[in-house]
Amino acid sequence: MALSLAPLGEHNRALFKIRLEPLQGERFQPTGFPSLGAATYETKSGTSLLVESAQGMANRLELTCWDEAKNQPTLAVEGISHVRVERKGRFLTDSILESHRINSPYLLKGTDKSFFNELKASLGGLEDGPIDRQLLGETLLKYDIGSLVHGVFLAKKDLAGGRLRVARALSAFIEADDATVAASGGVKNDHVNPSGDTKSGFGNVPFARDEYTAGSINLYANLDLAQLRGYGLGDGVTDLLILLSLYKLRVLLDGNLRLRTACDLAPVETDFVATRPDGYALPSRRDLESALNAAIGSCKDKMKVTTVVYDDVFKKGKSEDQG
Repeated sequence: MALSLAPLGEHNRALFKIRLEPLQGERFQPTGFPSLGAATYETKSGTSLLVESAQGMANRLELTCWDEAKNQPTLAVEGISHVRVERKGRFLTDSILESHRINSPYLLKGTDKSFFNELKASLGGLEDGPIDRQLLGETLLKYDIGSLVHGVFLAKKDLAGGRLRVARALSAFIEADDATVAASGGVKNDHVNPSGDTKSGFGNVPFARDEYTAGSINLYANLDLAQLRGYGLGDGVTDLLILLSLYKLRVLLDGNLRLRTACDLAPVETDFVATRPDGYALPSRRDLESALNAAIGSCKDKMKVTTVVYDDVFKKGKSEDQG
């Protein structure tokens, strides 16, 4: 029997709260931020901790559909639109891998302007007045469907004055409640010259390390169904976007949640039931793959795979784009 999206009906959101636990032991290493370290904050549950940010989770959800060995999308999503970048005849990167997706400088800032010009022509007419969301949606669907799911900000003055922005439709983060520091440390040993010049990389170097324990760790996922419908791309494309989003979440939960060396997590349960709509169960990977394959096939004429050549010399420094 074909997978039905009817239970999602006219609900505006599909929300999940999924309990996680360390795969071994009790300690885990959260994400950290420059000049801040781990992000802790006080809530009604006491001290809470950000284990993985929305930005980090977006990148991990994208990777669920990427075959690292072959440098291409996995067979389950074969046919989706994306932009491949090559340099000197070899694979360099892909819009699926780029944090800014289709706004990556490797796609838009190289000497090869063919894709930039094609994208600009497709978005023609958006330079003045209100943004035509349907035209923007059709263009993103054509070149990079991931931008409709994970969001994008085309911060280029030549592209509608840098006003083209799409929020994340699928977002997720991981929090820990009742978090407590598990302080530890170690020493980088130099068995040849323990008292050597540490500034030059020699000698023994002691260091402190903070990991954490927690009363509970939860992954929160939010699929904005209203946003996906609001693109106005028709029921077939909307179903494709919903199925692709659910598939990404399912693969992430079924697969590898080793976020860092000392942060290897796993779901406590194997069945994932939404908090909204109440009682909606995330379909199995097999059912989602079958439905997704059919949905991609029905929309294949609206999507394409584009190849861009990036032959510029790699430049140092901070990018001016904030996609």
